[in-house]
Amino acid sequence: MTRKRLPIGIQTFAKIREGDDHYYVDKTPLALQLIGQGTHFFLSRPRRFGKSLFLDTLKELFEGNEALFKGLHAEKHWDWSVRYPVLRFSFGGGVLGSAADLQASLHAQLTRYEQDHGLAAQFPDARSRFADLIRRLAEKTGQRVVVLVDEYDKPILDRIEDREKATEIREGLKDFYSVIKDSDEFIRFAFLTGVSKFSKVSLFSGLNNLRDITLTPEFSAICGYTDGDVDTVFAPELQGLDRDEIRRWYNGYNWLGEPVYNPFDLLLLFQERQFRPWWFETGTPTFLVKLLTERQQFTPDLETVQAPETLLSTFDVDTIPTEALMFQAGYLTVASAETYMGGMDLALRYPNREVKTSLNQSLLGALCGDLMKSSRNVSRLRKLLQANDLAGLQELFHAFFASIPHDWHRNNPIAQYEGYWASVFYSYFAALGLDMRLEDATNQGRIDMAVRAHGQTWLFEFKVVELLPEGRALQQLQYKGYADKYRADGPVHLIGVEFSRQERNVTSFEMLTLVQRQ
Repeated sequence: MTRKRLPIGIQTFAKIREGDDHYYVDKTPLALQLIGQGTHFFLSRPRRFGKSLFLDTLKELFEGNEALFKGLHAEKHWDWSVRYPVLRFSFGGGVLGSAADLQASLHAQLTRYEQDHGLAAQFPDARSRFADLIRRLAEKTGQRVVVLVDEYDKPILDRIEDREKATEIREGLKDFYSVIKDSDEFIRFAFLTGVSKFSKVSLFSGLNNLRDITLTPEFSAICGYTDGDVDTVFAPELQGLDRDEIRRWYNGYNWLGEPVYNPFDLLLLFQERQFRPWWFETGTPTFLVKLLTERQQFTPDLETVQAPETLLSTFDVDTIPTEALMFQAGYLTVASAETYMGGMDLALRYPNREVKTSLNQSLLGALCGDLMKSSRNVSRLRKLLQANDLAGLQELFHAFFASIPHDWHRNNPIAQYEGYWASVFYSYFAALGLDMRLEDATNQGRIDMAVRAHGQTWLFEFKVVELLPEGRALQQLQYKGYADKYRADGPVHLIGVEFSRQERNVTSFEMLTLVQRQ
């Protein structure tokens, strides 16, 4: 099999297709399916998920650049005799720090299109220029206009921690986007993409004809690579890589349809031949981590999050539900859905090992006040489990909590709530990237957790007590019988850990090893 060039960071359809020396996953069947279903669409997907490339594919399609689609589905299923004028706006480059910066960007992009088509600006404001440009382009070409907006929300997200500036930018964008509805008679197709899904009331109040396909099952794979894509298009790259590990590390993003991989992850994996959190490392979620700690998030609850679909659509400058932020940003994805008359409830989960391990690594830095110390403890924990050093585990558990400065504990509200210590314990294990299952996490002072690796299983019960050890953690593990379903797979180690809230450290550590059941 002949290897091709990996299109890392390429968002221009023509650059990938010219010369036919890059890998390309044909998204034109979905593009044509989308175009055939209507005229105004919205899509939310996490960053670096191929949204810009898909928009550029639509641009080339509507502009009638047939040569670029040779060998693709669209080549024989699109009317190449018609060419449409396309206006593509992008806010992906740079940071727009104010409403004035936004207006400057809008005017610059409008000026470029006016000059390209030999049209002089006739109005001073961006809204009027946009509406006038659409009308005159339609009249000049005899075809309705295609409007594509990439990263429609980035100017707001760049200033999301400054509520006043974010609101001003939102209102400027709201005014600009309202032109799309007002110019309906001149528009052939409109498609807006971004990371977040702002509520229609706040940003799209005028665009009531905008169809949101974020959770439309047939378009779940409109961005990203499927398992089939990996096994066919990228087959030459698979040699020497563990296929199951590729799935565990990077697959799993789901929007009620076929699960997909983040393209950036896979392309970097194929280039570097190493399993690393490639996507996560391109943008540390500082704002998310800050929000989770401020809201005293019980981190084991992130394993399974229940949320109504409507909650995921209420994102705004003044209203940022934790579930909506994590889902839209790509740190949670759909596990299952339950529909009922007039609505739908979603179960959300981590999409894959990369996100779970990396996010918990970042959370540890916030929970413990020192990312470097917590990272070293995670490395030690991995080595001790690999060596099955149970005595070393007890010593390390003390190190977990002893490394948290007392001053930091006194000065940070996050360390005062009931689930704090259990969250620290959980996140250390979640950062390992091992097979890990929560048996019962209904009480924020307790965790029942199974960790499987190296042919063995460790079952932990972690309990927070007031001062003195109660000595019942190990007994409860035995009583609940969690070990039974693991004993056929190798030795099972029961470990009962009790933590003193007053002493701020482990006050009881009991262990029992059960041999493999034949």
